[in-house]
Amino acid sequence: MTNKEMSFRWLVTGALFSSIGMSFVWPLTSVYLHNRLGVSLTMIGVVLLFNSLASVLGSYLGGYLYDRKNPYHLLVGGVIASTITLIILVFFHGWPMFGIVLFFNGLSAGWNLAVVNSIGTSIKSKDSRYVFNMLYFVQNLGIVVGTSLVGFIYSISVTLMFVVASVLFLVFLTIVITKYKPASNESRKKVSDTEKTSWNTKHLPKANATILTTFFLSLFIIWIMYQQWVSNLSVYMTGLGIPLRNYSFLWTINAGLIVVSQIIINWIARYHENLIMQIFFGFSMFAVSFITLIFAKTYPMFVLAMIILTIGEATALPTIPALVNVLTPIEAKGRYQGLIQSYASAGRAIGPLFGGMIIELSSFTALFVIATIAVLLVLTTTAVMWKTLHGSLTRYRT
Repeated sequence: MTNKEMSFRWLVTGALFSSIGMSFVWPLTSVYLHNRLGVSLTMIGVVLLFNSLASVLGSYLGGYLYDRKNPYHLLVGGVIASTITLIILVFFHGWPMFGIVLFFNGLSAGWNLAVVNSIGTSIKSKDSRYVFNMLYFVQNLGIVVGTSLVGFIYSISVTLMFVVASVLFLVFLTIVITKYKPASNESRKKVSDTEKTSWNTKHLPKANATILTTFFLSLFIIWIMYQQWVSNLSVYMTGLGIPLRNYSFLWTINAGLIVVSQIIINWIARYHENLIMQIFFGFSMFAVSFITLIFAKTYPMFVLAMIILTIGEATALPTIPALVNVLTPIEAKGRYQGLIQSYASAGRAIGPLFGGMIIELSSFTALFVIATIAVLLVLTTTAVMWKTLHGSLTRYRT
């Protein structure tokens, strides 16, 4: 067996094609189900909830099995499963088949994302922060490319939309089969079976376990609040007389800023590395963005809030996997990278329902106030836990 390292270039190339392909499915799900198939908004909410829960399960299983099985085989299997779901949608995209297939698509998507991020922990030739920043960057770049094309293709043919998505995943599958083989030989495989058994019979150091749990719960809450931008803010803005296209343009700003931010962050990382301060700064920006929303009544204020949100997103969200990588042993990196995706997916699943309930019971302003308080509590709790425990943390090789 060769000890050749997985190519970082091919890792991010595969992640890019995966992201573009998935962006042909999720952005127009609600519009397609409601406008073309006549499905009620309540049922659409159920479909999206189960899709997100499937992603939670897939992320956990993918990360868990990464530590026990051959990552190459896991990813090949996951990408084949995703490709099959997309090919099925080419021929059967009516109701309820679409909703059923979407569940299995969510399962395989969560699986693939967890395995790809876990493989990222095996890249030794690059700084781990750079690896996760670039993975986050290409995943967002894929969303930009995909969402910019999907509306145009959807207007031509729904079937064509799924054909293009299937082709993109066939390209991804080809890249995985031909270029990802070294992922099965990364350095963690050199750990003996005795060492693995020994680690599996005990827990992480208590300080590490406590900090990681804090990170996971923080991600869960952050994503619940972030989803308000995705699910409910469009209703609020259009209610103020701002055109829907202006709301859509906010996400163009978001994507562009993420690209610029990652370039700046990677440049700074060459001269300065303090992962936890990046996370604290990012959480602070999240809070400021919701404070801005409380007072936002004009479009420029929403643009300002989005700029602040994006700075927070680009700073904190790719840094958490990098810090989790440092705090987990080589035999369990997949499990904890999978948990990151699981908690994030769970937050995304609950977010729209949570926001909708607050709005119905009170108002949009109340939602923004609650979001601000929640993010500030996350920031405070994380800071206190880090200050208390950082001296006791065990740091592992990355």
